[in-house]
Amino acid sequence: MRLLPLCLLALMLTGCVREYHPISSAPSRPQQSSKPTHKPAPRPAPVKVYTDATDLISKPFRDLGEVSGDDCQTSTQDSPPNIATARKRLQVKASQMKANAVLLHKCEIVSSTPGCYRQAICQGSALEVSRQ
Repeated sequence: MRLLPLCLLALMLTGCVREYHPISSAPSRPQQSSKPTHKPAPRPAPVKVYTDATDLISKPFRDLGEVSGDDCQTSTQDSPPNIATARKRLQVKASQMKANAVLLHKCEIVSSTPGCYRQAICQGSALEVSRQ
């Protein structure tokens, strides 16, 4: 009678000793060529920020329209609005308009915007400055 539990215990322990080899259900993929399957997203062209209109006097340029960028603080617990972020978003929007420069009119932090506790706003003109 004592021999039966000992044999069962020995049998159960031998099952724990065996190494675990997972069975792979998916066949391994063959190696593909070194060419990437997708192209990386194109980076926007760099947009120069002019803060003073006198810097543009000797340069021929074309005005492409008004652009603005903002950074919103939705509640008091969120991080405060950042003027640098608003300026960067202004540059991105100008780049989407095929501009290579922005004449910055103003940047300010306002607190009377619906949906935002406080908001940083930058406004400017998107420009295409000729290279001469």
